[in-house]
Amino acid sequence: MARTTRHDADLLVIGGGAAGLTAAAGAARLGARVVLAEREPALGGDCLHHGCVPSKTLLATARARQAMRRAAFFGLPAPELEPVDFAAVARRIREVQAVIQRHDAPERFASLGVDVRFGPARFCDEHTVDIGGRRVSAARILVATGSSPQLPPLPGLDSVPFLTNREVFSQDTLPASLLVLGGGPMACEMAQAFARLGTQVTMVLRGPRILPRDDADMAGVVHAALATDGVRVLAGATVKMLRQWRDADGEGVEADLEVPLGEGRGPLVVRAQRLLAALGRTPETAGLDLAAAGVATGKHGGIVVDGRMRTSQGHIFAAGDVTGDWQFTHAAGHEAGVVVANAVLRLSRKADYTRMPWCTFTDPELASVGCNERMAAERGLPVDVHVEPFSANDRALAEGAPEGRLKLVLRKGGGKVLGVQAVGPHAGEVLNEWVAVLGGGVRLSALAGAVHPYPTLGEISARAAGNVVSRVLFSGGVRRVLRLLFGYRG
Repeated sequence: MARTTRHDADLLVIGGGAAGLTAAAGAARLGARVVLAEREPALGGDCLHHGCVPSKTLLATARARQAMRRAAFFGLPAPELEPVDFAAVARRIREVQAVIQRHDAPERFASLGVDVRFGPARFCDEHTVDIGGRRVSAARILVATGSSPQLPPLPGLDSVPFLTNREVFSQDTLPASLLVLGGGPMACEMAQAFARLGTQVTMVLRGPRILPRDDADMAGVVHAALATDGVRVLAGATVKMLRQWRDADGEGVEADLEVPLGEGRGPLVVRAQRLLAALGRTPETAGLDLAAAGVATGKHGGIVVDGRMRTSQGHIFAAGDVTGDWQFTHAAGHEAGVVVANAVLRLSRKADYTRMPWCTFTDPELASVGCNERMAAERGLPVDVHVEPFSANDRALAEGAPEGRLKLVLRKGGGKVLGVQAVGPHAGEVLNEWVAVLGGGVRLSALAGAVHPYPTLGEISARAAGNVVSRVLFSGGVRRVLRLLFGYRG
């Protein structure tokens, strides 16, 4: 009989963020001996400490400030607004984080049977990892170390002070002006939040528009909202040089730009008190010594995995941002579940991104699931499109938020829903119904016939489904059949 190698753990998880915590908890509850390594002093990862949680808390604060500013619109006396004390805003962010941190406390995972260890992790070989000076061997290993801010080699960036998502939520004072580099979800969210709190904000984009993953017409609604809130957007811009400035009025960062599009076309100099680099994320693999374990990385530094989240070493898995693909917390959770199924239950499960949703939490929100028009064009898929405006939704009118629309992308001629996008009030919540519809194979006729409470934003989904179904139901062919059967003369 072959001798089985004994290891310290059945599963070693490197990284205490969304993917790592999900996998560690799931594996331990199934009876596996799990060791969890985290280099930071607390569990929770980037999402809790520098990402989703603080950003959404800040956005809620900014939305409340905006509601105060719009008091007269709702028939209320306009309040006299004092300047924002950002230290108080940052304190509330920390309070929200502290509540959520309890769920990610080491004691909770220890109660599940997880051996939590803090310290930097480094591979010694394909089965052994050094964690803060102590070696641990494991039969299977999951790398879930997340990502860090992407910092491209812009001229002068290394010589000026700048903020990333790690610093922007803990400032002592609200900056009078902010220069945001980037046009993705984080850039848009932070630009709008700070503008609503009273900061003069300028966004500088390399591409021709914000939110390039989404359809242009849907992103355009968000762009218009940013402009309404006073955000200046410079698209297609090239950063020629960044440098510090200091004079009697203060100090900050100055950018020499070349702007080929729209406002500010031509050479332009922009000054701001603070600079926020929101230029995307890069997989965090520094210090892991992946080569010692024979784990391959791709051209952008992400760990290469197959559909089962296995790396080039079949017993080593990777999940979450470190793969460089779907950098969402909910994607990390999905991938962690795939890892547990394959590494612990020894099944053969693959990650499924066919209906992976995403949402940008601006006001209005922009949410999407499945295939949008841009993706369909890239894949050569002929599609029909149905658009339902929020201006026809009674709840949106009552809330004073009629801007935006729901868009269905349908297979040409067949009516099958390939994807759904929503830009409007609480679009992420509206999209949740479509995640279930697409994932469960629910027919549009069933959604159209389902009774939705009135008045709700979610009614827009039933209305959109009903209008698509009605194209067939109220067609000339159906009328001719009814005329023959029942003698109708209308």
